[in-house]
Parts: sequence; C-alpha cells; structure tokens
Amino acid sequence: MASPRPFFLPASASSDDHSSEDDSTQQRRRRSQLPPPSSFTFPFQAYPGNPDPLPYRTSIEPSFNPSYSNLNRSPPEIPRPSSTTTIFRSPFLSPASRPSSFWSPPQLPPISATPSVVALPLPQKKPLQSTRLKSKLTKEDKPWQTKRSKSSWWITFIIMILGLLGAGALCYEGYKGVNILTDSQLCLVMQDDFTGSLDSDNWSLDVELGGFGNGEFEMTTDDPNNVYISNGQLYIMPTLTSDSIPGGYPAVMDGGNYTLSGCTAQDGHNSTTTNSTTVNTDPCTAVSSAQSGTVINPVMSGRLNTRNKKSIRYGRIEVRAKLPQGDWLWPAIWMLPQGNSTSNSSGVYGPWPVSGEIDLMEARGNLPTYPAQGSNYVRSSLNYGPFAGGTTPVTDGNIYGWVSTKRGNFATGFHVYAFEWTGQWMRFYTDNRLQAMINLNKISSKNSDSYFFNNGGFPGVAMNVSSGKEVVVEDPWSTAFGGSAAAPFDQEFYLVIDLAVGGTSGWFPDSVGGKMWYDGSATAMRDFAAAQDTWSATWPSSADDRAFRIDYVKMWKLCGT
Repeated sequence: MASPRPFFLPASASSDDHSSEDDSTQQRRRRSQLPPPSSFTFPFQAYPGNPDPLPYRTSIEPSFNPSYSNLNRSPPEIPRPSSTTTIFRSPFLSPASRPSSFWSPPQLPPISATPSVVALPLPQKKPLQSTRLKSKLTKEDKPWQTKRSKSSWWITFIIMILGLLGAGALCYEGYKGVNILTDSQLCLVMQDDFTGSLDSDNWSLDVELGGFGNGEFEMTTDDPNNVYISNGQLYIMPTLTSDSIPGGYPAVMDGGNYTLSGCTAQDGHNSTTTNSTTVNTDPCTAVSSAQSGTVINPVMSGRLNTRNKKSIRYGRIEVRAKLPQGDWLWPAIWMLPQGNSTSNSSGVYGPWPVSGEIDLMEARGNLPTYPAQGSNYVRSSLNYGPFAGGTTPVTDGNIYGWVSTKRGNFATGFHVYAFEWTGQWMRFYTDNRLQAMINLNKISSKNSDSYFFNNGGFPGVAMNVSSGKEVVVEDPWSTAFGGSAAAPFDQEFYLVIDLAVGGTSGWFPDSVGGKMWYDGSATAMRDFAAAQDTWSATWPSSADDRAFRIDYVKMWKLCGT
C-alpha cells in the first residue's frame, strides 16, 4: 500500500509521476519555482562587504538568465534575517557604507603645551561694580520727598516773573529803538506813476556829452529813442551812436563832428568839476580824430533830475525799478544838493563833494560772474569831502554798503530802492528794512566836529594841487560854523535817475572782467569805442531787458521841515 500524499503536494507531484515525466517538463517546473528577479538587487556590482547572493554567477550577469547551460542546478538558498550568514541590503536601497578601514585621517602627535603653540590668554576685564543699593535709602537721599517751605516756592515764582518782565522790557526797548518814519510824520511831495507823457512839473532832462565828472562814455539826449514812457513805465534806453549819426561807426572813430541838439550845459561848461583824464572840454560838441585819439561818444542814453522842481530836506524816497542787463552799463538813483546846478554854483557848504552826494542805488549791468560785483549786487553810498574836487588829493569820504542776491540778479525783475532820512539817522534798503545797505542809527556830533567829519578818516594835512603847499584839513561842517551834526546832509537835495556807460572814475576797476580801457589813459573812450562789437553783443536786443525801467517814484518830506 502506498504512503499517503502530503497535503501540500498536488496529485501530479507523486514520485511515480516523476519517473515518467520527460526532461522538458521538469525544466519548465524548475523555472517556475525560481525566485523572481525582484528578490535581488539590479543592477548588481559585487565588492567587499556586499557579496554576490548567487555564488554561481559572475558580477556582471543579471539576476535571472534562462540561457544557463546547466539548468539542473538547484537554486541557492535565499538568506533570511535569522540566518548567520552575511546580511544583504534590501532591494532599491542605497549601497552599503564603505568599510571604516578604507580611509581615516592621519594621526597627528599631541600638541605640546608650549607658549609658542598655545594661544595667548585674553585679557581679563575688571568686573563692573554692582549698581545694587548697599542699603536702604534714607530721607536725606530722597530730597524730592522733603516738604518745601512756601517761601522758597514764592521766591522761585517771583524770580520767574521778574525774568519775564525783564525780557519783555528788553524787547520793547529794542522795538522802540528801531528808527521808523510813520505815515503821520511824512508829507507827500511827489508821486509819479508814469502814465501818459513825462511830467515836466517833476522832471528835467540833462542833455550833455561831457562825462558828468566821471569821464562817462555816453551822451545823454532828449531823443525819444533814449527816454520814453511805455506800458506805464519810464524807459531809459541805451543805443549805439553809430546807428544815429551820419557816417555811422567810421565817423565815431575818425573825421566826425557832432553837436548835441538841445544841450542843457550852460555857458558850454560841464555840470561838475572833475579830475578825470577823459573829459570833453565842450559838453555839447564832440570831434573824432584818429591822430589826436578823440572819438564821438559811442553810446546815447538818458538822464533825468528834479532840480528846482522837487527836493526834500529829510524824509523818504521810494523808487521801484528793474535794472538793465549788459556789460559796462551803470544805472544809478541818487541825489545832489539843491545849490549844485549845471552853472557850477555851490551848495550850502561848497562845490562837490563838500556839499555831499547821496547815492540811493548804483549797480553794474555785467553778469553775476563779473568779479567786481555784477548785476546780482546793488550798492548805496554817502560821498563827501572837505575840499572841492581837484584841489587836493583828499576829496572824498565814503560810507557805503550793499546787498546781493544768490538767485538770479536785480536785472530779472522789479525791486524797491528806498531811503529814509532825518537829522538823527539814515537808512538805505532794498525791498524791506531787513535788507539795509546803510543803517546809521545815531548821528551826533563830538564837541564842535560834525558826525561825518569824525567818521571820514581824513588826514590832518593835505597837499594843495595849485600851490604845492600843505594845508590843514579842517571840518567845513563844524557846528561852530552853524552846521548840524548831520552836515553836509542837512540841506535840500533833489533826485537824479540816469543810465551811464563806462567811465574813468574807478567804478569799473582796471584789468577786471575783460575791461578794455584804463582809467588813467588819455584814449580811454577811444579804446572803449574800438571794442564796440565786443560789449554791444552783451546788450539784449529787447528794450525790456536792455533799458533801465522805472515803475514809480515817490518822495515824501518830513512834515514841518
């Protein structure tokens, strides 16, 4: 009787059946019983520490190859975790680590504890002192908790009140100390807004070509091309003589003879005495000669005054004006004593500058880049001296000041130029009193000397030009002679507005800003005229920019004077 068949074997798997199966059937069964390829790693690379699980294949053979020549070999046993054989890595994991004996860092000898190897110790900082209180504060340590007496509180309060009262008193005294002419102190003398034609009740025209004591290069005319009113403004317009006389520019330089129509110089003499080297002896006629170095004045311009019509002795003057732009133009608003006239008559104290000159505003038409204060500066001055001009080298004491602008210049718009004047103080300013050019707060005499003589810096003696002898410099305005502390500026002055060109008085310093003439040269005006193409190119073509434009003139006198 045959033994019973195990339950896990199929009926066809008996030993008897094995004997009758052919080889091909056994091979198919053996293939189906091989483990799947996923049981081994793929691809496989054998190296120490990662042995090949199939001892019978090479390292480059795949895990399963049906073309083995010997298929009768039994498959190897797959190691299990409990096996004592080498444990292999699981499928799809990274290769095992290299053995620790593959590389290790070199062994260095121990560092010796010598000073040359061991790092220097860091400096030890002294520990900060503890800020903890060592003991409980006493009442003396907490004075803010001490009750103060009412007397100390009142003392502090009274001191504060006294301080405030003192500060208020100082401010009040400072306010009262500012010299201001109020409207109630002033009486209107003239207000000209230049509507219509030029008012002959206010203005006269100076028509001359003699240089007006400064060696000026222009001739002043009554031509409507040079002085006219437009758009409610007075225009003083400089023009080239070569555009107005027969013969043009060649006649200006040589062979020309020009007589100024309507000349106002009386008796053929200039209005003021001068020591300038460039003076036309006849202020009404000019002759050009290349041989003698004379020329006809190369520029025509204008000059107005209020002489014998409107004048003040103390008061206030306001002029709103726009300055001209152009090289060597010299706009001015100024005052002369009523006694000074074109007939060379003296003022109260004598001929110029003994009777004084007041310059409200003077400027230069050169651009702000001009080194000697261009059109971004305006200047005021007081001119006076103990001797008549030309009699001694000592002619002029001078007090002056200016203001400037860092944005643009005074030729780009209108500004107000003002002068306030009493027997005790004077102030010149532009636009407002904070922009004072001259501010004389207290005019007073010392003994019998006048204020201006004491501040003139005059020498004790001077050389008389005609006699060659030294003369003592005395105060011609002394109170002993009946003058006041403000002399010579204690008399009637009239207003002058003009636009000059060039000159030899020093207003344009030599060798500065491309100046083409020298003040001491006998041919100064000719040198200027020879460079006409240079300086005329800097004059704007527009009359609004080239002309000296006056918007209004206001004059008040101190009531009761």
